[in-house]
Amino acid sequence: MLYPFVYTAVIGFTDLRGLGKTDFKFLEKPFQNFVTILNNKTFRMSLQNTFKIWIINFIPQILLALLLTAWFTGRRLRIKGQGAFKVLFYMPNIITAATIAILFSVLFMYPTGPINYLLQKLGVINEPFFFIVSKLASQLIVAFIQFWMWFGYTMLILISGVLGLNPEMYEAADIDGSSALYKFARITLPYISPVLVLTTLLRVIWILNFPDLIYTMTRGGPANTSHILSTYMIDMLMFNQDYGKAAAFGVIIMVILLSYAVFYLRVTKYEEGSDF
Repeated sequence: MLYPFVYTAVIGFTDLRGLGKTDFKFLEKPFQNFVTILNNKTFRMSLQNTFKIWIINFIPQILLALLLTAWFTGRRLRIKGQGAFKVLFYMPNIITAATIAILFSVLFMYPTGPINYLLQKLGVINEPFFFIVSKLASQLIVAFIQFWMWFGYTMLILISGVLGLNPEMYEAADIDGSSALYKFARITLPYISPVLVLTTLLRVIWILNFPDLIYTMTRGGPANTSHILSTYMIDMLMFNQDYGKAAAFGVIIMVILLSYAVFYLRVTKYEEGSDF
């Protein structure tokens, strides 16, 4: 793991280009690749798209996961068949992203896809709508797919956090006559806050790991509006064959993730009373 990491960092300061080439030289201005990427309009758009798609899918995802967590861990509800529900909610996560992308590409196909057919029958639209070439629609579809794939996984992480809490706190609250909503707001949420922060960190990492989803559905279009950081980096690597800039791009992504990871560690260590 160390060798490819170091090698990628090194060639980020070089002019390496082309498939199969190993000869390169270091740039006269060592940070030129990094400066070029940071000043690139498509890079800034990809960064905005990454953040936008993450916000659109993560907020409803965490809210639904919290709701389901409260539902499954409620002592008074005692939901029957919890195992079956958990499996059903988690199931989209075990299907490959490329397979799901093909499924949704067929659903939103123009002009004869099932979604177009249904919307026309309901009178919502008069003519078929080309979802994939719409800037807003393409982003919303990608965000919805990520929400649908990952809310079950997020739910299981939160349930694990709740089940690890001391039951005596809930028993004391029951004796005091506290409502289920009060216990969830005053006991559950504060005590699983490190788990919530960890979930946020994981979702930031996961959103960069789905280039196959975007390539299969939108190929970064229209007009780069569904490009995220990882897909634009692959474009730079595979199509432009500019390995030096692609490596610098990878280092920039690593720095972004590392910065958030350090922030996460500071938050959790602070809550534990550490001097980190």
